[in-house]
Amino acid sequence: MANRRTLLIGLAVALVVAVGLIVVNRLPKASEPPAAVEAPPLHAGLDYQLGGPYPPAADVKVVVRDRTAPIAEGLYNVCYVNAFQTQPGEGGDWDQDLLLRDSAGKLVIDEDWDEPLLDLRTADKRTRIAAKLNTWIDGCATSGYKAIEPDNYDSYTRSKGLLTPDHAKALLTLLAEHAHSRSLAIGQKNTADLAADRKTVGLDFAVSEECGQYDECATYADAFADNVLVVEYTADGLRKACTTFGRRLSVVLRDREVTAPGSPTYIRRTC
Repeated sequence: MANRRTLLIGLAVALVVAVGLIVVNRLPKASEPPAAVEAPPLHAGLDYQLGGPYPPAADVKVVVRDRTAPIAEGLYNVCYVNAFQTQPGEGGDWDQDLLLRDSAGKLVIDEDWDEPLLDLRTADKRTRIAAKLNTWIDGCATSGYKAIEPDNYDSYTRSKGLLTPDHAKALLTLLAEHAHSRSLAIGQKNTADLAADRKTVGLDFAVSEECGQYDECATYADAFADNVLVVEYTADGLRKACTTFGRRLSVVLRDREVTAPGSPTYIRRTC
């Protein structure tokens, strides 16, 4: 009788163990963690190709292109996204309450580029804006880009006092979190006044237009440990950037329309 009871107990234990193993094996497995984020290489040959893609010169290691363009194979590719303003003519692609309006109900426009600003003033609106922008970031990841350049971080300076730096930082933090989840580095575009907050926001490098011209390169270099892509648009700006930071930062001179070779205005020079 004792032997029989022992046998039954043993069988029951074995059954429980077997059922447990089946349940464990059927549980969904944790997803693989995203690959490590890779920031741009330091002090590298740079080209800024927002006006259209073309074969990079032999010295180029880092290339910036619009999110709609294919990557340059074999190089470190940065994906440009207009994140804080809409492209000209694309205001209709956004929910209208996400476009910033003044007290008279008129759109607040970046007059230099004819781009309506996005309304970042509430957490709900920032979440909805980020949801749309994140689909573009996903597209950059799928295309093979290594990093994101979200433009117009400084849109609050053109907002007629309606937006604040905190609004901008809050949106960019959302974008940084998503970019990192897709194994993409994310850069700060201009806005030297906010460079000191880069770690809080979650930024990996900087893209600075004309920091040589306006004596701001040191601000970015200090905040981002020299991981700065510098784009100058004047010979004087290039001279100043190269003289002081030419051996530390990635520096390029481009024409203001960032055109492709063959254009009468095309310029690309380095230190």
